[in-house]
Amino acid sequence: MKFINIHTHSSSNKAAVLDIVNQYPTSFDATATHFSIGIHPWYINEEMLEEELKIIETKLQLPNCLALGECGLDKRRQTSIDIQLNVFEAQLLLAEKYQMPVIIHCVAAFQELIALKQKLNISVPMVIHGFSKNEQLAQQLLKQGFYLSFGKYLIKNPELESVFKSIPNERFFLETDTIEEGIEQVYALAAKYKNTDVVTLQQIVTTNFNTVFKNGRMD
Repeated sequence: MKFINIHTHSSSNKAAVLDIVNQYPTSFDATATHFSIGIHPWYINEEMLEEELKIIETKLQLPNCLALGECGLDKRRQTSIDIQLNVFEAQLLLAEKYQMPVIIHCVAAFQELIALKQKLNISVPMVIHGFSKNEQLAQQLLKQGFYLSFGKYLIKNPELESVFKSIPNERFFLETDTIEEGIEQVYALAAKYKNTDVVTLQQIVTTNFNTVFKNGRMD
């Protein structure tokens, strides 16, 4: 049973870990065993948009590409929300075309995210990575069909325990993102919060992974 890490910026290179390594179109690392690829809202370059979307479309067709992302919306950046929405929408349409799940970065724009999902009638799974907000927002997102992924803030913010406990077992993932701690430490803490053991937690996450990340399915 592997430790599945659905979002990281560097591979652990461990046989017991399945990492989905985040990639950007113009700095692609072909050594990653499994990856996701997308245009992060921090790094939007309108002059490069057409080229980057073509790169993403090509990479989405590779067997070791497991998701589109991270991509999304961030109202705390200078890039206007209208530009961000246009870039995000273009990527969501690619995800629909190739039936790929989406790993989402969202900061202070959850209502816009929900509205865009409804507007485009998105059918592919959408995973909010690095969830750190309250239970009310978590439940709203769950009702809209989103999955929630926990990692950095689960480690750093003990107050997130109650939120994580409230998430149904079939709707969460675990990740490391950019923290120094390994995915094993995230699983250990998550198992403690869920009042279960690590092996059971691995089984839960693997079941969710097989449901959402079809290209990486572990039978």
